[in-house]
Amino acid sequence: MNAALPEWSESQPIYLNRAASLAHVLNRSIGQVQTLTNSIPPSGLVLLSCFAVQFGMATAKSLFEGLGAMGTAFLCNVIATAFLLGMQHRQLRSLSRNPRDYSVILLLGVSIAGMTLAIYSALDRIPMGLASTLEFVGPLGVALVGSRRLFDLVWVMLAGLGILLLMPALGGAVDPSGIGLALLSGGFWAGYILLSAPASRVFQKGTGLALSMTVASVILMPPGVAQAGTALLNPALLLLSVVAAVLGKVLPYSLEYTALQRMPPRLFGVLVSIEPAIAALVGLAVLHEQLSFRSLTAIVLVITAAMGATLLSQPD
Repeated sequence: MNAALPEWSESQPIYLNRAASLAHVLNRSIGQVQTLTNSIPPSGLVLLSCFAVQFGMATAKSLFEGLGAMGTAFLCNVIATAFLLGMQHRQLRSLSRNPRDYSVILLLGVSIAGMTLAIYSALDRIPMGLASTLEFVGPLGVALVGSRRLFDLVWVMLAGLGILLLMPALGGAVDPSGIGLALLSGGFWAGYILLSAPASRVFQKGTGLALSMTVASVILMPPGVAQAGTALLNPALLLLSVVAAVLGKVLPYSLEYTALQRMPPRLFGVLVSIEPAIAALVGLAVLHEQLSFRSLTAIVLVITAAMGATLLSQPD
């Protein structure tokens, strides 16, 4: 993989300085974007976030040939971590000194690392729309796991039917390992959702997320470096990774954080539920990934289940 990469050792310091300058400019730009978001309706912020995530994933997928899925996961996570730490530098000065408080950060970091590595590995095997649909089973499961209403079984069955339609054994041509990895990512996503609340209670604003992303970067380092090697320092791949990290992680976090302060969580959940459909559209437009009618039907079923579970869930 690394043999085809261009030689650039002599000009390495120049490229690293340019990358650092670009990171500084982008970090300042994100702060300006956060100011501009005050004039955008919260529903628009959520939709922008969904599109940003999927365009970030599409950009990341284009890096697989040069970095591999694990190398891309590591590099994008490191870049996003650097941005988030920079955005929370003031809060980092007054961190909790209780060692027990950091146990949830460690677990949250493990969830982020597992979710990132699993979904990137899934994207290396199956189309974006299918990966996003299967991954969404995680938050849907969290929404339904505590329910005691028989009617909620409708949403479980709709989501289950959607997943079954994607199974190769039923006539599809989808890589089974890709399906398993996307479902595994959904499981880690569920853990991320459950751990985010206690982390935010201990660490103010986005400090907990920034620290957890740091833990995730450390976990992703060994497989990422082992797979990508010196390609991690290739200037073209590095700059493209910055774009993928900003679109796929930093910008959605900023937009969603602002939106959740101005809209009910239930409406937020409904809007986020259409993300698998956005993934299919972005996959078609950017990566030219064609989906069969069967796959599109499965996506619609999972989206319907997610929306139904959100709209008709109990207030608590």
